[in-house]
Amino acid sequence: MHSHTLDAANRDTTADALAAGGWIVACLCAAWCGTCGAYRAAFEHLAARHPDKHFVWIDIEDQAEIVGDLDVDNFPTLLLQKADVVAFFGTMLPDAALAERLIQAQAGQSDDELARLAASSAERRQWQQQCNLRVLLGNAA
Repeated sequence: MHSHTLDAANRDTTADALAAGGWIVACLCAAWCGTCGAYRAAFEHLAARHPDKHFVWIDIEDQAEIVGDLDVDNFPTLLLQKADVVAFFGTMLPDAALAERLIQAQAGQSDDELARLAASSAERRQWQQQCNLRVLLGNAA
């Protein structure tokens, strides 16, 4: 499986990938967003290029009980997480090349470096508290 759309039937798959220490690349979008619709093919292409990572498309309205409290300012918003460390959370230009560079840069970090970066600023510490997808999935179960 390269990527899937998060729904009640596959939430455990995403939670299991995080529990196993894997990378999650989540795109938070909305069905009504034209930019998101156009970006979906690029996101699927990224997933095919990174079969070692778990890609998940999250409709923030369909999955409001999971992501409703996240501060999604614009679309698409990407969430990159390894195990319990949120490496990135923010709006991205709908450009697959930018997303590719972000994924490679984050995945190239050691676990120690990811942990150091996670605590390196107020914004990143806030990501750890508010954006941990494993916690959000567990709270919605």
